[in-house]
Amino acid sequence: MSDLKIIEQLVKRGVLDKEKATSLGYETKKTGRKVEEAIVEKRIVPENLLFKIKSELLEVPLREIYPEDVSLKTLEIIPEESARFYKMIALTKEENILEVGMVYPEDLKAKEALNFLARQEKLSPKVSLITITTFNNLLREYRTLKKEVSRALEELEVEIEEAIPLRAAEFERLVEEAPISKVVAVILRHAVEGNASDIHIEPLKDKLKVRFRVDGILYPSIFLPIKIHPAVVSRIKILANLKIDETRVPQDGRFSTKSGGTDIDFRVSTFPTTLGEKVVIRVLDPTTGLLSFDQLGIVGRNADVLNEAAKKPFGMILATGPTGSGKTTTLYAVLRILNKEGVNIVTLEDPVEYYIEGINQSQIKPDIGYKFSTGLRHVVRQDPDVIMVGEIRDNETASLAIHAALTGHLVLSTLHTTNALGTIPRLIDLGIQSYLIPPTLNISLAQRLVRRLCPECKKKIKPPQKIKDLILKELEAMPDSTKTKAPKNFSIYKPVGCKRCNFKGYVGRVGVFEVLGMTEELSEIILKEPSEYKIMEEAKRQGMITMKQDGFLKVTEGITTIDEVLKVAEEK
Repeated sequence: MSDLKIIEQLVKRGVLDKEKATSLGYETKKTGRKVEEAIVEKRIVPENLLFKIKSELLEVPLREIYPEDVSLKTLEIIPEESARFYKMIALTKEENILEVGMVYPEDLKAKEALNFLARQEKLSPKVSLITITTFNNLLREYRTLKKEVSRALEELEVEIEEAIPLRAAEFERLVEEAPISKVVAVILRHAVEGNASDIHIEPLKDKLKVRFRVDGILYPSIFLPIKIHPAVVSRIKILANLKIDETRVPQDGRFSTKSGGTDIDFRVSTFPTTLGEKVVIRVLDPTTGLLSFDQLGIVGRNADVLNEAAKKPFGMILATGPTGSGKTTTLYAVLRILNKEGVNIVTLEDPVEYYIEGINQSQIKPDIGYKFSTGLRHVVRQDPDVIMVGEIRDNETASLAIHAALTGHLVLSTLHTTNALGTIPRLIDLGIQSYLIPPTLNISLAQRLVRRLCPECKKKIKPPQKIKDLILKELEAMPDSTKTKAPKNFSIYKPVGCKRCNFKGYVGRVGVFEVLGMTEELSEIILKEPSEYKIMEEAKRQGMITMKQDGFLKVTEGITTIDEVLKVAEEK
């Protein structure tokens, strides 16, 4: 049934005048919106009357139903993403008959999707018409965390009693049924909506603890009955395609799903403990992983040097720092700049953290002999312009990366050193001849992550004299070329806490960086005396600011706090 038929009927029944009908028809044709949405939004016709007329036209019964009348077990038969996209929602289930409320039962694609879902669940669908308001009210039921968990656990009590003791085959049957799947879905969605980077599911003696890492700090979130631990772990293993009956050794896997219309990847790691398997899930949200230099905190001289290095047709860009310091995210930001139609980019990663359209990303699998070094030998035969190697861990990988940079490729990689100056001695330790470093290394970049102050509630304060002296001393030591940007009189900010930041005082994280570029003077030092002291002298001469100095500048700009910077500066 077309939009025009509804408009014609409204005119015919005298509830819509011809002038409004013409305007409405033009608007829906131009915008592509459904006529029902436009009518309800503008309150042109009462919603109940509109859908009563539609019910008569389609000969589909109009159903009035309230959220409390729909069980969560029935609701979850249709996944939230499908419900939202097709505007259809499961209402009741009796034996093998599933009643589904649809806003647009005339939509052929929605009908096909419903038939497919019904076949999967071995159910016969019965369609009812529901209003837009009814649909939106029911849709909210997907998103109520505490209510979902409590209801799911109530239903779970009976199932757990019946399922104990569980064999491997029974695990799969149990976790495929509600409400374990709902418990896991709630945990995952809660993590995504709370901007968590990791989920920790840990068995204790008497309960199952779920913690979320937000902005680098672990916070306890949910406590569940310990008896559901095996079923929760098994559900996650099924999602990540891991062995359900293997609990003695660690396993790794990943899966993807949609949350709020965004594709989210989850990287799963299981680990056997004395109390049972612990599960850690890394949440890989592409909206947080693919950021610009400015969003990452790479500004001023650091951004200029990095941009210049990325424009070179060959050479190496090395990012250094401890695990979890954001090195890979920085390299992804460089790849986004380089990702153009005429450029062939190939990556070797362990694991692939974020998928980028237009880039050939390859997952390293050491257990079958596919290592970084093995991959690099084959990548150079793929006619690449840019190669990203997840990490340089050994002499073989380092030698191949250097060779690739020498033969006309731009190579991006990471290395474990405490600062940018340590990159050169580290390459030499890995067996690279010192004369090969100057012609291949474009820049070395080191970084750490600090929490970003909440812009809504941060409070400007006058720095205590001791703190002021500490900051001024560090800023005075900056190279002359960048010292002009250091403020003489400044305020600092402290965290307060509000609704936006969940009363933590911080929202997200930002990097503090130091970037060392290759120069003729540095080349000479590498060939003669590549000590960190000599390299530091050259770094000052070329205008490099240290991570600590970059951090203190961000403190004076109100981006972060002095405590955050000192915390990561002490790691060096």
